[in-house]
Amino acid sequence: MTFALTFLATPKAVPELRHHLRTHDFEVRLCATELLTNVIDHLGEGTLVTIRVTSTPHGHTRIEVTDPDPSALPAPLSATDTAESGRGLTLVDALSSRWGVDQAADRKTVWCELAAPS
Repeated sequence: MTFALTFLATPKAVPELRHHLRTHDFEVRLCATELLTNVIDHLGEGTLVTIRVTSTPHGHTRIEVTDPDPSALPAPLSATDTAESGRGLTLVDALSSRWGVDQAADRKTVWCELAAPS
């Protein structure tokens, strides 16, 4: 199973991505949209992104979001109880087996792997 889509990161793209991933588990859709939302929030609307969802050899689902800014590295925040944002990477960290960032000279890919549902 491989899914790949390249588009502009805009608020309208979030529900479109959920629609494209409708056959995947809720956790896959949630992590993918959280990673996309991070691009919108931290790099700006209209950033070109590529989203990939693949199966790994060890049975996990890998989600990758690639954007053109290798220097803007994601970091989980400590959101207060009343904060309206700041929980995206914390959710990704809680739901995934592992996550990370692969950097290249002209881009970065933020990825996470989720175990198959039991």
